[in-house]
Amino acid sequence: KSIKEITYHKKWSSEWLIRLGDGTDVSHAKMQAAINELWSFTGEMFEMGKVDKDALALGIGPDLSILKKEWDVIVSEIISRATLTKPSNNWMQTGGKSGNHSEYMGFLLSDLQYMQRAYPNLEW
Repeated sequence: KSIKEITYHKKWSSEWLIRLGDGTDVSHAKMQAAINELWSFTGEMFEMGKVDKDALALGIGPDLSILKKEWDVIVSEIISRATLTKPSNNWMQTGGKSGNHSEYMGFLLSDLQYMQRAYPNLEW
């Protein structure tokens, strides 16, 4: 089921990135600004935390460096088709997997926990 879900989201997020990136001057500028703003958070997806290392050692988790290489190829192609540019800044946010978060994490958690707190035992 997760493969189907991932395929769906990859397809439609790619389509919208291409449509908006290669659309009007305004949509192109907004998409480029969004990529520039959020790019530094992409590196942490492939950072090997303790859980990732343990899962890899047990043979039940992937080597995230291999996934990163595949992800880079796919994302680079989509960004190119969208007539956008990958940011040249190589600095990446780090530390989230080891529990280092900014003050914004509290606000995010509050938003994410709203439904469960407002409606205890809520089920989808």
